[in-house]
Amino acid sequence: MKTPEKMIIYNLFPLLAGKFTQWTPHMKRAADMGFNWIFVNPVQRPGASGSLYSIADYFDFNPALVDNTCGQSAKTQVKNMIQTADKLGLRVMGDLVINHCAVDSRLVKEHPEWFLWENGSIVNPGADENGSGVVWKDLARFDHKDSADMEGMVEYFLSVIEHMIALGFRGFRCDAAYQVPKAIWERLISDVRKKYEDILFFAETLGSPSDATRRTAAAGFDYIFNSSKWWNFYDYWLMEQYALTRDIGPSISFPESHDTVRLCEELDGNISGLQQRYLFAALFSGGVMMPMGFEFGLRKKLNVVNTKPEDWQRTGIDITSFIREVNLVKAGHKVFQEDGPTHMLHHGNNDVLLLWKASIATHEEALFILNKDACNYQPFYSENLRNYTQAGSPLADVSPGRKLDYIPVPFNYNLAPGQGIVLTTQRDKLPQE
Repeated sequence: MKTPEKMIIYNLFPLLAGKFTQWTPHMKRAADMGFNWIFVNPVQRPGASGSLYSIADYFDFNPALVDNTCGQSAKTQVKNMIQTADKLGLRVMGDLVINHCAVDSRLVKEHPEWFLWENGSIVNPGADENGSGVVWKDLARFDHKDSADMEGMVEYFLSVIEHMIALGFRGFRCDAAYQVPKAIWERLISDVRKKYEDILFFAETLGSPSDATRRTAAAGFDYIFNSSKWWNFYDYWLMEQYALTRDIGPSISFPESHDTVRLCEELDGNISGLQQRYLFAALFSGGVMMPMGFEFGLRKKLNVVNTKPEDWQRTGIDITSFIREVNLVKAGHKVFQEDGPTHMLHHGNNDVLLLWKASIATHEEALFILNKDACNYQPFYSENLRNYTQAGSPLADVSPGRKLDYIPVPFNYNLAPGQGIVLTTQRDKLPQE
């Protein structure tokens, strides 16, 4: 299983970015902030609902994204967009949605045997949202288990992947991957890898139990996504989840996503909180992903149907320089590019998070001291920070923003709201978990 050394992803949301020909400034900004991947939500032609995730034609493009004034075909516009990203040092990841398609897709009529039916009606997928059952009437569920033409359906999925690779996509975020049987993913991933060794697959498994996540990831996925966005910094569940899955491969954190309320709205514009959550997401796990607009504190939730470029509004917030510094820390230290041994350490102030992390690939080790409180200063004291490490080498401060002139013994520091101190060192042996 091949993975890149860094996975720092900027989620370019198509409906907010506008026409394909208008994406370059967003990609340039992403590259300037130190991102090395772009994740793009579905760009295929949707069904009547207009939802990005209700795909009617996997080989055509969303009319809302096509520039009809530039004299280029939609396919050429997409290829040119990806070539521009490549020149900026950005690889592009697409969304692979094969758990369902649009209920009004011609596939339903042409291949009814590929779908689930009940009492003569197509089955619409659903989910539990905030304790209430939701059924998406605009979607049709593929029958991944008992289709009378399983081979034909899988071959079709392979043709979709081949089409996207030909456009220039080098990775795939696999939507609701746990809803598709492991055997299908094994077939798709192995067949693709026989021809394209550098293609990466990312399993979206949020909401799936750890054992189901493990089964899905074992199909050959390079990355999974973790639930650190919902952690309150106090309860232990995230550490337990992390320990159960980190040996199957690295995971990706995010401070918000296209499915969540904007963090700036949650925090009512608290910039310290925005910085705190991005710093934690970036350093907690092997990869990090940030949706566009987070850097400017956008408050309006992204919507897979109704978002428009006009929703890009001025907020007076700009944390691009901070994000750039955090990404430099992540890119410069292997310990922050792995899901290595990670533990919460006990100390005197419960409102300060102290994490110890170790790299498996190198001898690097890190201490991460984070003020959980994004509104108030919090004191942190240690007789000697070296007591928390296994290394013999001195600690070095690599924190974004303000850095310590030296690391005193004892260590007594008043952390600013949401502030994080990031210290690294080198040990002379493998980590003792």
